[in-house]
Amino acid sequence: MKHRFLSFKKHKYLENLEHYQNLAKGQAPKFLVIGCADSRVCPSTILGFQPGEAFMVRNIANLVPPFESGPSETNAALEFSVNSLEVKNILVVGHSCCGGIRALMSMNDEVDKSSFIQSWVVNGKDARLWTKAAASKLSFDQQCKYCEKESVNRSLLNLLTYPWIEEKVKKGILSVHGGYYDFVDCTFEKWTLDYKEDNLKEKNGRISVKSHLLWS
Repeated sequence: MKHRFLSFKKHKYLENLEHYQNLAKGQAPKFLVIGCADSRVCPSTILGFQPGEAFMVRNIANLVPPFESGPSETNAALEFSVNSLEVKNILVVGHSCCGGIRALMSMNDEVDKSSFIQSWVVNGKDARLWTKAAASKLSFDQQCKYCEKESVNRSLLNLLTYPWIEEKVKKGILSVHGGYYDFVDCTFEKWTLDYKEDNLKEKNGRISVKSHLLWS
């Protein structure tokens, strides 16, 4: 670690001293990125975010709990980044081979409340239910892959349960995006929530998206 730090100081910090001195005075990131804690999927490495560009939250399975679930480090970060830092974009990034999603898909209907993992990933229960209904004929591994993407969409919907997020999205001053990094073949999908109030009633269980891109 010492060698890596000294290399960073020499080749990054000192060569961009003015930028880092400005960052010492305050931050004004344009993005809030919610990613998984998995060691293989660092958003800064994958998407090239530099210091000061993105406020980061990483948790098991990159989940956003709904507003009514109560305080957590994730919604504390949402409140700070949206209301204080005034980020313009929220990006929720899922990924392949996610152990948190596998734990979610493996759960019984009754949550084992002695398990911190189950008590957390149950925030993705809507994604699990939708996956079980829509992908019941697929193998378990394929269902997990399906749920990895579906959980991102459910988190996008959960973001809109926060009144101050929905208000800014509705006014067009905040955009909400989903992403999926497949590190097996190194591809990245990115899409943007198409905010229309009538589409958010979940009559058919789906959300409306726009600008769905695949980078490969």
